[in-house]
Amino acid sequence: MRRTRNMRPNIVSEAGVSTRLNQYWESIPFLTSAVVAVCGIIYLVCLLVGYDSFAEICFLPSAVVSRFQVYRIYTSILFHGSLLHVLFNMMALVPLGSELERIMGSVRLLYIIILLATSNAIFHVLIALLVAHNPFLTYDYLMNECAIGFSGVLFSMIVIETSLSGVQSRSVFGLFNVPAKWYAFFLLVVFQLLMQNVSLLGHLCGILSGFAYTYGLFNFLIPGTSFYSSIEASTWLSSCVRRPKFIVCTGGNPSGYIPTHTSQNSTTSGILSGNIWRNLSSLMPQREVSAQSVEDSRFPGRGRALGSGQGQMASGRSDSNLQARLLEDSSPNNPSDSAIPSTTQRLSEGGHSVDHVATAAAGVPHHQGVVASEEEIKKLVSMGFDRTQVEVALAAADGDLNVAVEILMSQQG
Repeated sequence: MRRTRNMRPNIVSEAGVSTRLNQYWESIPFLTSAVVAVCGIIYLVCLLVGYDSFAEICFLPSAVVSRFQVYRIYTSILFHGSLLHVLFNMMALVPLGSELERIMGSVRLLYIIILLATSNAIFHVLIALLVAHNPFLTYDYLMNECAIGFSGVLFSMIVIETSLSGVQSRSVFGLFNVPAKWYAFFLLVVFQLLMQNVSLLGHLCGILSGFAYTYGLFNFLIPGTSFYSSIEASTWLSSCVRRPKFIVCTGGNPSGYIPTHTSQNSTTSGILSGNIWRNLSSLMPQREVSAQSVEDSRFPGRGRALGSGQGQMASGRSDSNLQARLLEDSSPNNPSDSAIPSTTQRLSEGGHSVDHVATAAAGVPHHQGVVASEEEIKKLVSMGFDRTQVEVALAAADGDLNVAVEILMSQQG
């Protein structure tokens, strides 16, 4: 009689639901997962204790103006009215927040969320006041509209992420494509038609804030990288920074904002906000950290995950985002190295091999933080790349021709 051999089960294919959920949760960066957890816990607590007095915490323009209840700006984005409300908002936040957090870093994204929530509220109040007190036709409903939910900030993040991606069109639920700059407005109309009790003004103000950020109108309010680094080095945040999911904001982007199609021509951020934020950051308590954990000269302006080993960057999930690929590139960028035309070098450091695509720009010095000239753009266009992709790649590479060509070649590959 033949005895069968006990075969070891396929561990990967037989992974349980709990294991897969845990892996999925661990793949979400720190701040994004924290916002999801906070909003979910708040909804569950309200459900268990029977709290439904949303008029006390919602964003109510009349209460903000007459009684100066500014706290409503921030409490309103954390509370949700139903299970579907919080579920849909958090499902939309996970991919958007993860993408932006890997680009910006955890602390920077937290600041941007607070800035967007504040600007959304200001736009909301101004429009409501204009509609209620205009000399032609008064309409008081908007002043007494009670709005809750994170969706206003989500619409701002949609505009910012779409701008950073550099795409020309986007699909609306897989049904049809629309121009990228109108994508958020199409979503606004679709949600307004398909869902009830949706705040049109709240979502519209989110779109306006996203475009204001994209076009550089908030640059004077955004601090430089040293401000975020000082927060990350503070003692009261040390336990969070040590977590593997935390994305630190390191490097030398002096303006502090993420490159967009208008950031190359904007210089107000570093001029107007440098001294203010530098003074604020100097007042924060500092903890003992190594110089490399605060800033690595090989990765200027790039977010990286702690605990991933020296020379490794946080891995992004979307290959379509040029900025994300730039910030997650693990090949060192040394200004003293000269590029070899049309060759591929394999570098090995710390047991990890990295493919480094060299370019035809041999002998061209690095232009870190310098606006790309028309000559550099024409040089890359003459190599067969699309002009729009060249401009986005140069903006992401801070004018570095070698890095820009590397981005363009990786996109084609």
